[in-house]
Amino acid sequence: MPRLVVVSNRVSIPDPAAKTAAGGLAVALKDVLESHRGLWFGWSGKVAAQPSLHPTIIEKGSVQYALMDLSSQDRQEYYSGFANRALWPTMHYRIGLSEFSRADYAGYLRVNRSFARALAGLVRPDDVIWVHDYHLIPLASELRQLGLQNRIGYFHHIPWPSPEVLGTLPGSNDLLRAMMDYDLVGVQTDRDADNLRRNLVQEIGATPRRSDLVELGDKRMRIKGFPVGIDVEGFQGGALRAGSHRLVRQAREALDSRSLIMAVDRLDYSKGIPERMEAFERFLINNPEQRGRVTFLQVAPTSRADVPEYAQLSRQVNETLGRINGDLGEPGWVPIHYTTSAYPRSVLGALFRLSRVGLVTPLRDGMNLVAKEYVVAQDPADPGVLILSKFAGAAQQLGEALIVNPSDKVEVADAIRDALGMSLSERIRRWRPMMATLKTCDVRWWADAFMRELTRRTPAPAEREAREHAAPPA
Repeated sequence: MPRLVVVSNRVSIPDPAAKTAAGGLAVALKDVLESHRGLWFGWSGKVAAQPSLHPTIIEKGSVQYALMDLSSQDRQEYYSGFANRALWPTMHYRIGLSEFSRADYAGYLRVNRSFARALAGLVRPDDVIWVHDYHLIPLASELRQLGLQNRIGYFHHIPWPSPEVLGTLPGSNDLLRAMMDYDLVGVQTDRDADNLRRNLVQEIGATPRRSDLVELGDKRMRIKGFPVGIDVEGFQGGALRAGSHRLVRQAREALDSRSLIMAVDRLDYSKGIPERMEAFERFLINNPEQRGRVTFLQVAPTSRADVPEYAQLSRQVNETLGRINGDLGEPGWVPIHYTTSAYPRSVLGALFRLSRVGLVTPLRDGMNLVAKEYVVAQDPADPGVLILSKFAGAAQQLGEALIVNPSDKVEVADAIRDALGMSLSERIRRWRPMMATLKTCDVRWWADAFMRELTRRTPAPAEREAREHAAPPA
């Protein structure tokens, strides 16, 4: 079995003393790395006076972790700059928020080049390399220039936009050409795969050979959808165990007979948090009998606080929150409870189980694992209702949810009304097939499916052409 080398922006080293459990993705990658006696390479998260030229190696069991430090300039240009102020908003269709800087783009390429040089010294000829996410799009191209012929796959965790959107970003065609140095590119949905394929064909002249294969010169790359799953058993067990946690007990007592509507997001403009609050406001205005009978809890841990757009979003959320609670609140009842605290995933699972409605309405999301966690956490005998944005990748798998347009506040308000009034039999009827899908397509299924495709050989153009023109058997 070939060794697996995983490359990601950040490396997740197992920590037995950690107070919060690792996320499902870290669990899946750790499992597949252990089975391949692998190596995980990436940024340590540390900023040093000088960037690392060689990685620090840490061994944990059968897995090695190779950590690179960045300089403050590298972090600013590669991570905060091009990755998060140019690529992230563009990939999420927020081109008005995208800020391109040639210095940032140069820093993005520089860090990918330095990662490639450090990684090349660790890679064996038969290793299989799996690169993750938008921070590292050029990495395969840099590795190929250093002479590596290994099979290299890439997984894109966020949406891939249409050519008309990505084409607004300077340098995007260079990134598309760099993509062609991967053997396999995985995306969350068929829509993302189609968008990427159209980008390659329309913008850089790649040739589609079949639905999952494109060629450019002597380069060929397969594109497939691999929807990320979650650790179903782990999350479900954690939610059940946390039912007696102090925070969950307090929430249950504070609710009394009120129904809980719950949303959990990282504080990001792609999540549609102000729009969601305004939709809840519209629900209360349209259904005044529900005032005092329902509570909306929004958990939104702060992220990327050094990026100006996120500070502006935080102000917008707090202004919206204050206005709604001031206008509609009553003595003894606050319509929206909002916290930026980061809670353990098990506690969030227990709160999901307590809630009547899960409100997952991002304006655009690659997958959105919170939607899946909400479904998995539910009591099979009395499940809550998931309201899900049609622009989240999860909507492709969870069609039994109430699917909404997150920008239509009236539509979301009506969905909240319908969810709260839904009969038990209807809630169970919707929940069961979603749960069955998530059990089948969990996070380990996702990792195994990608690895099977990555290690499957794609015929070279000349070889394939010879097969296609071979004489039929007599």
